[in-house]
Amino acid sequence: MGSRLRPITDTVPKCMVPIMGRPLLDYWLELLGPAPDCSEIIINTHHLPEPVRRYVAQSPYRSKITLVHEDALLGTGGTLIRQLPRLLGDDALVAHADNLTLFRLSEFQRAFANRPAGCVATMMSFETDSPQACGILELDAKGLVRGFHEKVADPPGRLANAAVFLFGREALDMIARLDVETPFEISLEIVPRLLGRMNTWHNTIYHRDIGNPASLAAAESDFPPTYLRLDRTG
Repeated sequence: MGSRLRPITDTVPKCMVPIMGRPLLDYWLELLGPAPDCSEIIINTHHLPEPVRRYVAQSPYRSKITLVHEDALLGTGGTLIRQLPRLLGDDALVAHADNLTLFRLSEFQRAFANRPAGCVATMMSFETDSPQACGILELDAKGLVRGFHEKVADPPGRLANAAVFLFGREALDMIARLDVETPFEISLEIVPRLLGRMNTWHNTIYHRDIGNPASLAAAESDFPPTYLRLDRTG
């Protein structure tokens, strides 16, 4: 709903909020669309879906994009379970795309491919300047997530969950077997079940939640100009 960004989101869906003159969704599609092994991009809609539909219809990546609509929100975890029939049998990247981010997809994939034995997923991490507003991570010596603290008053650090995941087939099979009621969230129901079985890859380029006016204004001024030069497919 983008309620923290009102009144902007009274008329603009959150994924279409402009940053430097371009909708947020555009940055995500430029990261994922060119990747040859990204076979399908599933975009969930709810609030003000028509602008998203019109935008996707004009996207150069429209042949890869599937739009799905939720009349009642299922939560990030509920949405994932709803789309599992499209994903089972393969690996999947799952993102909370209300963040503005910049990373090399091939490096994220490499960290997933080289994950330790018994590890079924890879989480993107980043250094946050607002740890009380994020899910803060504790890692072991192998870089596996051993502790997770979602929006607590006294977080044990600044290393945060970027809400971008690569889930392997075993992780998706586990998620498919969950007996939970919707709506539910990935961070609250899925991440705790993967402690000790999920490694991390650290985004050192750029990652910011643009969910409130202050962070949106910050993104306008600090999003790196290297975006124009970055080889987004590796």
